[in-house]
Amino acid sequence: MMDRLTATAGILFFIADVCAIISVYTPDWIVSDVGGETKIGLMWTCMTLYNRPQVCFSPNLQPEWLLTLVCVFLGCICIATTIILLGSAHWDPNVIPYARWVGFTAMVLFCIAAVIFPMGFHIDDIGGQPYQLPNSHEVGLSYIFFIFSLWLTVISELIASKVCLPHF
Repeated sequence: MMDRLTATAGILFFIADVCAIISVYTPDWIVSDVGGETKIGLMWTCMTLYNRPQVCFSPNLQPEWLLTLVCVFLGCICIATTIILLGSAHWDPNVIPYARWVGFTAMVLFCIAAVIFPMGFHIDDIGGQPYQLPNSHEVGLSYIFFIFSLWLTVISELIASKVCLPHF
């Protein structure tokens, strides 16, 4: 039978995976309202200029953001694999160490993505410097979802590894 910690870790990993997937597919990583509304994401960029209809397109990603997208995508796959392994621990508890390592890999991939993403603030659409957004731009809801997903992954990994034990 699956213990409560394993079930809790699995649920938190699932929520983290959903948040990461939402963050990747929504274009609100960087937003600006100068000269209209601009939403820049990893998969989509959307612009609304002077009350015209919104136009969305797939951006030509700089290497930093392409690597961020790959890390988030691989991290989501690792989290899904971790969830499957934690679920199968109900029948075979010997898979839990593998689930912990795959979850740890997801956590590392998300951390790499979080460090690399701000390096791309120099792109022409933003005009900032690495790790420094100009005052005309700010992080959007998608980026916040990603950071929330990163934290949930860290907490899930701590619970799955029984480093951080919540009280039930």
